[in-house]
Amino acid sequence: MTSLALSNLTIEYPTEHQNISVITDTSLTFVEPSFNLLIGPSGSGKSTFLKALAGLYPEYGSNVTGTILLDDQPITTYSIQQRTKKIGMLFQNPSEQFAMTTPLHEIIFTLENLSLTASEIDERAQYALAFVGISHLAHRQLKTLSGGEAQKVALAVVLAMQSDIILLDEPFASVDPLARLDLLTKLKELVKRGHTIIISDHDLAGYQNLAPNLFAIEAHQVKKITPAPALFKPFNTLQANFTLPPANAEIVLNAPSLQITTGQTKLLATENFNLLKNKMTLLTGPNGVGKSTLFGALTKLHPYTGSIFYLDQNIKKIKTPQYARQVALIFQQAEMQFLKMTLKEELELSLKYANYPELWSETKLTEVLAFLNMAEMQDHIIYQLSGGQKKKLQILIMLIIGTPVLLLDEPLAGLDLASVDRIMSLIKQMTRKQNQTVLMISHQLTGIPDYFDYHLVFNHQSITYEEVL
Repeated sequence: MTSLALSNLTIEYPTEHQNISVITDTSLTFVEPSFNLLIGPSGSGKSTFLKALAGLYPEYGSNVTGTILLDDQPITTYSIQQRTKKIGMLFQNPSEQFAMTTPLHEIIFTLENLSLTASEIDERAQYALAFVGISHLAHRQLKTLSGGEAQKVALAVVLAMQSDIILLDEPFASVDPLARLDLLTKLKELVKRGHTIIISDHDLAGYQNLAPNLFAIEAHQVKKITPAPALFKPFNTLQANFTLPPANAEIVLNAPSLQITTGQTKLLATENFNLLKNKMTLLTGPNGVGKSTLFGALTKLHPYTGSIFYLDQNIKKIKTPQYARQVALIFQQAEMQFLKMTLKEELELSLKYANYPELWSETKLTEVLAFLNMAEMQDHIIYQLSGGQKKKLQILIMLIIGTPVLLLDEPLAGLDLASVDRIMSLIKQMTRKQNQTVLMISHQLTGIPDYFDYHLVFNHQSITYEEVL
């Protein structure tokens, strides 16, 4: 076991004009072994704090003062290989962690860098894949995996390292609810085997029963707080009821016969898929079932067989630039959406292509940025924003463009509950004003069902409207 203690830790983010405080004068000790949960609003510094604990800062970014001790020894005195044996980290965006083509090769590559023997590598790789429940994905191409599957692979890589302390930054943001609860239970088992787990998460579903040590970022300090039932109550799973679409509903996207495959795997074989015009529809289903791939087909980014019609016109007969102005996709990874360097530049670009520019006056935009707690960030470099702040910006720029159909792939990952509510209210308000149709994939379900008109379930190669969540 490895002890972890902080003394007067301060982390600052350097900008052109001044240093911005993220964490200030924090001193605390993590019990070993233990299960710890770190909470705080989007942009409060949780990812930055974990990266400092992993020894990535100040070498790769922020300024750090104070002391981080591993086994009573400053973390800066360890080599990378020595440090990795004691403390390992899963990043918020799993794609940042991959260097190879398959999950098995990724684990092998990681363990080879720890100078392990071939037999040790094989044993650890098979254990990690089985522990996370993804042995069947060992030889799949990483680029073909869903967001949730990729998160599970990244988790398996970190677990294979068998570090004494494991840092997990939003490890379940794209994982379906059942798999999430299973993985949480397994992580608790690791604590019994002597590991210390520190998880940053916005979704608190399932944690109350695991009795974690709870830490919160408050006023730029990380403080241990007492878990209260009221904190976890909003995340309790409640059944939500929906109505089924009427027979005469107006349809914007229709696929009377649609089949989608990835490699040799058939994902979808449906005889009739309809998306209702000017409505908000929630799409749910297990990880890997093909939800993101469906969005790829609907936006002409993934091959399919059969026909897809937009307003009764076969989309294969619509020129791609023209179609992209009608049906737009908000990607699961926010960075894929950005074309400029600063928040202000990205907003200016989206305003050039706005379908309803009269709704996005300077006054309105200032009001919306304040509503999203981003009013002071217009000159910030986009790639230095937090994961949640990137999500907010990504959604905002696509709302400004205002395409008739908007497909949102896991847009709420990395957002705290208050931010989820603000983003959802903004989406509903502006898409109604702009006569938009919305189809959203989300595994984050807390507090969002009331915003939707209908619910689609994707499972067992079919898509059906359902009355319950």
